[in-house]
Amino acid sequence: MPARLVVKLTWGVEAPERVSQALTVAATAAAADVEVSLWLTGDATYLATAGVLERVNLPHAGDLAELRDLIATEGRVTVCSQCAARRDLTSADLLDGVRVAGTGAYLEEILPAEATALVY
Repeated sequence: MPARLVVKLTWGVEAPERVSQALTVAATAAAADVEVSLWLTGDATYLATAGVLERVNLPHAGDLAELRDLIATEGRVTVCSQCAARRDLTSADLLDGVRVAGTGAYLEEILPAEATALVY
């Protein structure tokens, strides 16, 4: 297993299966003691706000809000700073523990040899 798994999610509730896949992979890795970082970009930034994932019901999938919360507890959740700004979201709009950061921070996470990055 990689020392660090960085999962970048670019889709929001308009693509619940993609969201489910990304969150399931990240949460499974976190539960297996892999260092996990979830990056939310584009419309996925809304997934870090209260109530959004709680309204998504995808048959035969885990509870998406619970998966996100597990990742936040066991790893880190980051919202793209430009994406948040384009949607008028500030840190105050996001769930506790979610940080806002830019491309430089993303590159710091994915460039080391021990990191594996997946994009959904």
